[in-house]
Amino acid sequence: MSFQAYLDNIEAKTGVTPREFVALAEGKGFGPGSKAGDIVAWLAADYGLGRGHAMALVHVITKRPKIDPKHVKSGTAHSDPSDELWLDGKTTNPANQT
Repeated sequence: MSFQAYLDNIEAKTGVTPREFVALAEGKGFGPGSKAGDIVAWLAADYGLGRGHAMALVHVITKRPKIDPKHVKSGTAHSDPSDELWLDGKTTNPANQT
């Protein structure tokens, strides 16, 4: 599953876009430099997210939308088409418009 697919699945489960999660996290005092375990615990308690999905959000909350280029078009299970993740909701993602 691509990184973007993880984010889209989180949105489908919670109704919250990745960008909204970033804002919620900032309201809780999380951001760059925050510990993953603290963010994972919050996401599990408040949104019922498992570790894998929570870790995808940890990346977005602490590092924002850029991902390592080694994951771009790598042909692996976690391959993404771009090094920039879409945070504004899957229905507005230009990559999903056909």
